[in-house]
Amino acid sequence: QVQLVESGGGLVHPGGSLRLSCAASGTIFTIKTMGWYRQAPGKQRDLVAVIPTGGSTNYADSVKGRFTISRDNAKNTVYLQMNSLKPEDTAVYYCYAFLQVSEWYATEYWGQGTQVTVSS
Repeated sequence: QVQLVESGGGLVHPGGSLRLSCAASGTIFTIKTMGWYRQAPGKQRDLVAVIPTGGSTNYADSVKGRFTISRDNAKNTVYLQMNSLKPEDTAVYYCYAFLQVSEWYATEYWGQGTQVTVSS
């Protein structure tokens, strides 16, 4: 069993910054990709940023230049540094991981979500 535990959400003023963290634990053979998605009220869940193992990062156009995704492979942890936050960044942010739990089986996992609210 694998768990993704997020932290770092909260309330911030426009123009402010937050840093989200997500640690994966459990039976992990190898992690392929980690990332972040977000879902605003009444909207679908959308990609924010992903960082594949050994690959290039990918960002949603709406966050390019403001958000930075990074990983600490030794800790199985992914981070999302969010700067210059805007009210439209308000959403529940979900951690995502695609990983192998054995040599022959890979699947995706989601965190429980953390609320980010940008408001004056």
